[in-house]
Amino acid sequence: MKNSLLLIVLLAQIGLAGCASSLSGESYSRSEARTVQRVEYGTIEQLRPVKIEGTKTPIGSGAGALVGGIAGSSVGGKKTGQVMAVIGAVAGGLAGAAIEEGVTRTTGVEITVKMQNGQTIAIVQALAPNERFSVGERVRVIHSGQNTRVAH
Repeated sequence: MKNSLLLIVLLAQIGLAGCASSLSGESYSRSEARTVQRVEYGTIEQLRPVKIEGTKTPIGSGAGALVGGIAGSSVGGKKTGQVMAVIGAVAGGLAGAAIEEGVTRTTGVEITVKMQNGQTIAIVQALAPNERFSVGERVRVIHSGQNTRVAH
């Protein structure tokens, strides 16, 4: 029973990690590929580190509830096992939701850009490992539908 419970927990964590999408300027969704995007230029005025909250989908709480319910049902006899299954499912659901949010949370940067037209905008995005911005740097601001990103 312990081995199968461990396997379920590991599969749930792998599934959660696979659900995390990248929020960096280098990542594009499939729907953004091969579409016209508007490009403007500006200069970085300020950089501020930020935290980007993790996802909150039913996957984390569902997986946690499943694992908690199975674990709880193995405690005690038939009646006790049923009660413990409910308690385990609720506790597991809460724990699973918290784990999902923590696993998918990331750090990012708020980039304040003074555009050529005089307008000042701020964009939050995750940084790719090879991506570095600096104040005073001239950058491209790329608009694609509701998505905007800063790139070199």
